[in-house]
Amino acid sequence: MREYFQRKEEGSVIDIEVDMSAYGYSQKFSYLLSIFIKSEVHDEVKEELIATLEADERAKFVALRVVDGWSELYFYTKSAKGFAPLISSVLKKGNYTYESSVVRDSKWDFHFKNLLPTPLELAHIESHKIIEMLQEEGDNLTIPRQVEHYFSFETPTQKERFMSSCNIEGLVFKDEIESDTFENGIAMVKTDAVTPEAVQKLVEEIFALLETTSGYYEGWSTTLAQESGDE
Repeated sequence: MREYFQRKEEGSVIDIEVDMSAYGYSQKFSYLLSIFIKSEVHDEVKEELIATLEADERAKFVALRVVDGWSELYFYTKSAKGFAPLISSVLKKGNYTYESSVVRDSKWDFHFKNLLPTPLELAHIESHKIIEMLQEEGDNLTIPRQVEHYFSFETPTQKERFMSSCNIEGLVFKDEIESDTFENGIAMVKTDAVTPEAVQKLVEEIFALLETTSGYYEGWSTTLAQESGDE
């Protein structure tokens, strides 16, 4: 399953496409193959390159990063050799300027440190999916409505500390809930718009609060807004 998100790094905005299930193949592939292309690669070329390298389980695509006009494709492979002709067979057709390298990375350190989304980035990904669903239903995202936010904690003490420390305006306790992660779950509610900007701001405030307390953010949900005058 591929996910898409943006990351700010050293003053640059990086667009990342990552296969969230790739680590399931980690025992088969011990080498990191990096391909740096001096342009933004077309989707059909990217998919052809992935299909070519993944054929016969030679490699596993893990991520694409696009930054400052460069496309960076990352694969994990079974061996360090034999990929240069395959890469050339795809990229030379489009006259792409590129370079590649292979290093051993049996623990997939680069994958975990540089390619997977952080918990905050993952929360933004999930927010984007909810907002897209609301938009598909014709929702007016600027209309404030009740938005529930879900949290879980390893201990009741952590839960109480979080609630007593919560200083986010308008975010109030609603109910105890069952959590898939830990037994100590709560729902909090805030009346707010669900524009991408409003949601991003609030989620980042929540993560900043969790850094000083303890706990896990489990996402949010809401209902379609009611236009003024609607029945």
